[in-house]
Amino acid sequence: SVREDKTTQYVITKTKHHNKYLITISPNKFVLLITSGMLSTSVSVTSRLLYRGLGSIPAPLYDDSIIEPLGFPSNDNLHRSRNGVRVFDLLEGNGATALRCLYNMLLKECTVSKRVDQGKTVHAHVAKSLFRCEVVMNNTLLNMYAKCGSLEEARKVFDEMPQRDFVTWTTLISGYSQHGQPIDALVLFIQMLRDGFIPNEFTLSSVVKAAAAAEPRGCCGQQLHGFCLKCGYDLNVHVGSSLLDMYTRYGLMDDAQLVFDALESRNDVSWNVLIAGHARRCGTEKALELFQRMLREGFRPSHFSYSSIFGACSSTGFLEQGKWVHAYMIKSGEKLVAFAGNTLIDMYAKSGSIHDARKIFDRLAKRDVVSWNSLLTAYAQHGFGREAVCLFEEMRKAEITPNEISFLSVLTACSHSGLLDEGWHYFELMKRDGIVPKAWHYVTIVDLLGRSGDLDRALRFIREMPIEPTAAIWKALLNACRMHKNVELGAYAAEHVFELDPDDPGPHVILYNIYASGGRWNDAARVRKKMKESGVKKEPACSWVEIENAIHMFVANDERHPQREEISRKWEEIYAKIKDLGYVPDTSHVVVHVDQQEREVNLQYHSEKIALAFALLNTPPGSTIHIKKNIRVCGDCHSAIKLVSKVVEREIIVRDTNRFHHFRDGTCSCGDYW
Repeated sequence: SVREDKTTQYVITKTKHHNKYLITISPNKFVLLITSGMLSTSVSVTSRLLYRGLGSIPAPLYDDSIIEPLGFPSNDNLHRSRNGVRVFDLLEGNGATALRCLYNMLLKECTVSKRVDQGKTVHAHVAKSLFRCEVVMNNTLLNMYAKCGSLEEARKVFDEMPQRDFVTWTTLISGYSQHGQPIDALVLFIQMLRDGFIPNEFTLSSVVKAAAAAEPRGCCGQQLHGFCLKCGYDLNVHVGSSLLDMYTRYGLMDDAQLVFDALESRNDVSWNVLIAGHARRCGTEKALELFQRMLREGFRPSHFSYSSIFGACSSTGFLEQGKWVHAYMIKSGEKLVAFAGNTLIDMYAKSGSIHDARKIFDRLAKRDVVSWNSLLTAYAQHGFGREAVCLFEEMRKAEITPNEISFLSVLTACSHSGLLDEGWHYFELMKRDGIVPKAWHYVTIVDLLGRSGDLDRALRFIREMPIEPTAAIWKALLNACRMHKNVELGAYAAEHVFELDPDDPGPHVILYNIYASGGRWNDAARVRKKMKESGVKKEPACSWVEIENAIHMFVANDERHPQREEISRKWEEIYAKIKDLGYVPDTSHVVVHVDQQEREVNLQYHSEKIALAFALLNTPPGSTIHIKKNIRVCGDCHSAIKLVSKVVEREIIVRDTNRFHHFRDGTCSCGDYW
């Protein structure tokens, strides 16, 4: 295509080469080849100026992949460029003025490459041109600033526009909505209506998105839904997808489903929004159901779809379902990019398959800091301290700058593995790297000192911290006191926790156990009375296993399962074998004041032991057993499962609220501290 302006004496020709333009300024003088790199940089020059007396002979097009200076060193060329956008110097030097299409080309390039400084230069030229009052040109400027996140500049352009149309309003509303200023978007929308402009589907989708971000759950979004209904846009796929996102963020999944079912047409965005909404709300089964329905209706999953499903399986430990989706992703020919790959690492790690998580990390096409952090966190959760330290050093050698999450992960890994010297080293390194430690970094150091048994040093560390100790910091000290049976310091730490977080039942239970295990039943009774008066209730313990895509859940003394008799016989068989290896029931973990024999009986019917017996009955010999528990594993069950792993010659992986325990050959990866 050729555009010509006889008054300015230059021609813009779009070449056969992708995204390349040829500008001829006076046929006998200059020829400029412009590509997507036409804006000047401080590194190289990609535009090519050919000094030739051409007459009527067209200038040859050169291969623009070879970067060369414009006939003189690039630094000198940049120095000679007064305005930072070289083409304006050339035009002005030859007495030519820019056409609208040239401004549009330059502003589009600024928008795509997010180069707002050069965009401001173009804006300055537009302000002196014949197009300064045109609505379309000002909308293009407004869009450039909004897409680049320069909302103050965008608002300035908006306020100075002599005329506006609905595109003007929609552009700024979208900018506010997409860059974390939802209140400004809602206020501007009201002004738009007052000025008599009628919104379209793009305006409404941006406003609904702003409403979802502006309030956790309120009437504003529902009022906007009613407005969309009156305007006839409620069935539009763009508006409908925003409404879906709004209702899922509000937690109103039934309303979201109604919106989804009513849509006249659906695209991959609407499917992804609903799947992601269920995934965020731990609705893994529903998310998987929607994913399968999406496939049946002929939609191709995107990386967002896979990421949501892997995240859902990760939160619930649905390993088999996650493997099925992963297999489908491979068969579909999808590349393992960081976005979906990071959640896949997390899924395998939280499902207990730490080695599979490492394989995924090694196969990622490209790794970002989140990829490294995902595997570091996985090693920390599984207590693989040495592996985490090696990975952290590998990360630094790869010139990936660790952030506060990276340091938190390696510190947690050191804490879970008892690597005291390494933990202190990384804590000091973090401060040298300019990262200010947060409360959770201090928690890991208190836990690290507590594991080593140096409780006095841990208390001194808390008192000397530059921040006010949080409930989590005192909980770490309380847990250390439980492990080392320090009753007095445990009571001191517990009082601080009660003051900072009175609604958490965990510390009350830990203190009760400390008193009960020490035989101080009067003090234990006082803690229980305080819990009752405060309305704090202990969360009932339950354990579950996944076998053949079905979840089997158990509670203590569970008599509801169809296989209860076989489970009881299996545990009695295992119990006899581990007693021969030296197992002695630790009745200090029975917090009810009853006689010794009854305590021993109560211990044998904890939920994790029932789940283990069930798994032994229903899984092939030699396979790994995965058990999840909603609270911390009890000490007696921990001792028993260690011996069971030796008796049955199988690896048993137990995931509780604190970490993963890998039981193998009579030992546990936690080193008996958790």
